Amino acid sequence: MRRVKSTNIAVPHDWNGRVTGIDKRPAPVLSISAPGPNYGDGSGVAGDVIGDEEHHGGAHKAVYAFAREELDWWEAELGRELADGTFGENLTTEGIVLTDLLINQRVRIGTALLEVSVARTPCRAFAEWMDEEGWLGRFIARGDSGAYFRVIEPGEIRAGDGIELVDEPAHGITMGMAYRAKLGDPEVGPVVTRARVLPPIHQEPLERRFTPRP
Repeated sequence: MRRVKSTNIAVPHDWNGRVTGIDKRPAPVLSISAPGPNYGDGSGVAGDVIGDEEHHGGAHKAVYAFAREELDWWEAELGRELADGTFGENLTTEGIVLTDLLINQRVRIGTALLEVSVARTPCRAFAEWMDEEGWLGRFIARGDSGAYFRVIEPGEIRAGDGIELVDEPAHGITMGMAYRAKLGDPEVGPVVTRARVLPPIHQEPLERRFTPRP
């Protein structure tokens, strides 16, 4: 069964002189609404904290999900416990492979309607938070970035809520493909670029990288 195992919200920290909201802890309910269009316009989760407003938040990064199954894989790999929310996710999911979700697939969770948007870019704050040797390279090599969602209809999400896929797009571009393209994969990159399913701020770098020059 596809469901939300845990709903998580940031406990802010002063981390090396800057605020970070990557430490997410379980909360009984998330109130979901659409933030403004730009980075810096906040989270789609009421009361959530975003430290790096230059690269996080806004419409296309309103809600972040990561699979419990992936956390379990990393627990075995790292030899340490990883609680729900450890990777900074608002939604810890079960029974769904987030890399297989189609870009712009709509998803009903609780009373909110979300839409699959863009891949995560693992950042320095994530590396510092995890405190593992070569963390960013290891996370990238694993190939599962979780999934960001934009908010189509506001609502509330609780642990235990089912995840219903609706309005499946026909283009066939998955989150996993978008992530590989973002990282420069020479085979997948042109395919994702030609599909033009990503928002302009993510589409334009792909076009510069993968569109043949005359």
